[in-house]
Amino acid sequence: MQQHREGEAERRRALEGLPSIRPLVAGIDLGSERHWVCAPTMDGNAREVADFGATTPELIRLGQWLKQRQVESVAMESTGVYWIAPHEVLEGQGFEILLVDTRQLAQVPGRDKKSDPTDCEWIQRLHSCGLLRGSFRPPEAVCMLRTLMRDKANLVAESGDWVRRMQKSLDQMNVRVHRAVSDLDGVTGMAILRAIAEGERDARKLAQLRDPRCRKSEEEIAEQLSGHWREDHLFSLQQALKMYEAIQQRIADYEREILRQLAAMQREDMRDQPPPAVKNQQKAKAIKNAGKSRCGRRCTG
Repeated sequence: MQQHREGEAERRRALEGLPSIRPLVAGIDLGSERHWVCAPTMDGNAREVADFGATTPELIRLGQWLKQRQVESVAMESTGVYWIAPHEVLEGQGFEILLVDTRQLAQVPGRDKKSDPTDCEWIQRLHSCGLLRGSFRPPEAVCMLRTLMRDKANLVAESGDWVRRMQKSLDQMNVRVHRAVSDLDGVTGMAILRAIAEGERDARKLAQLRDPRCRKSEEEIAEQLSGHWREDHLFSLQQALKMYEAIQQRIADYEREILRQLAAMQREDMRDQPPPAVKNQQKAKAIKNAGKSRCGRRCTG
C-alpha cells in the first residue's frame, strides 16, 4: 500500500514537472450526469478539481466558477453528444473551447489510468503544456445553418420514400404514370396523382392535365393511364400523397429559414452587390436548372 502511494506521488510529480505554457486553462471530463473539471486555483498556485451536473443551470454555474479562476481556454473530449451542451454554453460565455479527439489523449505516453490523476486533470495539464489540438468547429452561425441543412436533407430523403410508395400503389393498379412522364413528382405527374386521389378515373381526362412542355401527346399519355382501380391501393396512394405534400410544405419552411439565415450572414458591404458570374459555363447551367427544378420540374416524358 505504501509503495502504491509512493508510486502515485512520483507520477504526480512527473506530471507537474511538464513545462506549462498556458496556465489559465481548464480540462473537463464529460459524463451523462456529471462533468468533472480541473482548473487553476483562485490564487493560481495550484490546481483543483470540482464536479458539476449536466443540467443547463449547472453548466452556467460551471462557467462562473471558471471565470472566478480567470480561465481563458477549456479543453474537453468529443465524447458522444455529451460535449454539445457544455461547448455551446461555455462558448456563449466567452471561453475558448478546444474540442479534442479522444485518440489524441490515448496517444500521449506516460500515463497509467489506474493510478494517474483523473481524466480532467490529465486533460488540463496537457492543454496547459500545448499538447492538445482542437477539432475544427465552424462559427455558431454556420453550425445553425448546418443543422437546418441536415434536417432539410432528411426531409428530402423522406419525401423520396413517399414517392416510391405512390409508385408502388400505381404499379399495383397498372397505372403507368412513370411511363407517361419522366418524373412522378414533376408538374404533370403531381397533377395526375392529385386528380386520381380526388376520384378521376378517365384516362383521357387525366392526360389533359399534361404540361404544355411534355414531349408526349395526350393520346400517348392516356394509353399509359388506363388501369384497374382497387380501393386498397387507391387509399394507400391518397395517404402517401398527403404525406408527400405535407413534407413538401415543411421543406419549403426550411428553405425560407435557410435563406433568412443566409441573408443575416451576408456582409453589409456586399448586400447590394450581384452574385459573381460563374466562370464554368456547365456549372452555371447546372445551377440555373437546379433553381428551375425547385419551382417545378419540367415534364420530358
